Amino acid sequence: MDTKQVNQSYVLKIALFLTGISGIVAEYVLSTLASYFLGNSIVQWTMILSIMLFSMGLGSRLSQMIKSKLIEKLIIIEFTLSILTSLSALTVYTISAFTEYTGFFIYLLSIAIGTLIGLEIPIVTRINEQYEPLRVNIASVMEKDYFGSLVGGVFFAFVGLPYLGISYTPFVLGVTNFVVAIWLLMKMKNTVELSGKLSIYLFGVFVSVLLFLGFIYTDNIILFGEQRKYKDRIVFEEQSKYQKITITQWKNDYWLYINGNEQLSTFDEFLYHEPLVHPVMQLAKEHNNILILGGGDGFAVNELLKYKDVKHITMVDLDPAMTNLGKNNPIMTKFNNNSMSSPKLKIINTDGFNFLENTSEFYDVIIIDLPDPKSIELNKLYTKEFYQIAKIKLRTNGLLITQAGSPYYATEAFKCIEKTMKSAKLNTLPLHNQVLTLGEWGWIIGSKHLTSDKLKSKLRKINFDNIETRWINNEAMLLITSFGKDFIELETQDINTINNPVLYQYYLNGNWELY
Repeated sequence: MDTKQVNQSYVLKIALFLTGISGIVAEYVLSTLASYFLGNSIVQWTMILSIMLFSMGLGSRLSQMIKSKLIEKLIIIEFTLSILTSLSALTVYTISAFTEYTGFFIYLLSIAIGTLIGLEIPIVTRINEQYEPLRVNIASVMEKDYFGSLVGGVFFAFVGLPYLGISYTPFVLGVTNFVVAIWLLMKMKNTVELSGKLSIYLFGVFVSVLLFLGFIYTDNIILFGEQRKYKDRIVFEEQSKYQKITITQWKNDYWLYINGNEQLSTFDEFLYHEPLVHPVMQLAKEHNNILILGGGDGFAVNELLKYKDVKHITMVDLDPAMTNLGKNNPIMTKFNNNSMSSPKLKIINTDGFNFLENTSEFYDVIIIDLPDPKSIELNKLYTKEFYQIAKIKLRTNGLLITQAGSPYYATEAFKCIEKTMKSAKLNTLPLHNQVLTLGEWGWIIGSKHLTSDKLKSKLRKINFDNIETRWINNEAMLLITSFGKDFIELETQDINTINNPVLYQYYLNGNWELY
């Protein structure tokens, strides 16, 4: 090869390396959007990646129909990908404001982007065949694309999602494809295919204007799409590495949502947090060392601090964005009474399962205030293995309580949690209460030493005169420990284990349309 040929081959390979970065990140962006809007992250990631890989194969197949002007066609593909990837999140959020069929459009985008990505490699390979022999050509072209995929994955995991969020990461992809198109245009503008092609330059100007306007109005467009999902005004939004956190306001009260699912309302949070905290605290003989898994909003801590003999509280919450919200957001601090700034509290941002497995501490009370087990990741924190570890970390007279979803919206999931706790040799007592903004909600107490009957008997004798509460009292103990007859058989549920993660399916199959 002469110097010019070497340079043009080099240009093609750099272009393919950059498109490899863009392509893999596009897959991750669409998978994240599907998980957020459709739920069940494992299914959505599996389906989006599979559909995009299939579409890439389809694009490769279709590439044989492109028989001439390969460089021109490649530049057009890059400009088109620039538009689709940049505006993917904006399109999905806008569509979600007007229709419930958001998933259809996400899958459609996946097919379109995947097909265009699939066209790239065969076309680049065919252009590069005039510069390198087949053996070297195939190896070097595939190598650059795969190497770019690794860089793209690292970028998405450690830079894109945590710092740019799902709103702005797509623009990095769009700009990457745009730069590739301009790079090819500038480096190969003197080829026969591109000479005098004013339409290509005009297309590039159109794409650059579209990207600029999309970037400028991203926040407004996404806020419009998000606002249509909520009946109340959005006053706070943050996309963390792990989840989308949203706060809405109605009159003087606020609602906290994670990935679109309500976590609490300041209007009635006490109807959730008082049953979560006070029954086990009243039953526990000592309050020296308390562990909270989850609860980054700080409301459970606020209830715990009403017990003056509490010496140490450890909060383990995976997402620092959530604990920072509970500690620093003025809305949260107003209603949780700045509980997250208590000197008694230690905050650790890590996985709850790993923490419990590795800690050398033992606890008087363990409070599990985690989101519902609607994914494989959360399912792990409701398994037999998890409860076995928790039991070991409880002191002799220690107790734990877990939020367990709704005993009526997702009865099988609720029963599965209780049965799983029993399989870990914990005595259990289910509780429930009507939380006005959530509906009927449930918790399950686990004890090493007190039988289920003893737990119920002791709770019904407790008075709460020594603690300041807004709702819970002795009479409430009669209500929250009474369920009536079971309307499904407890024995029909499997035990939830790491190797047999059935709980999240029970949860997803619940009667949530009633909610």
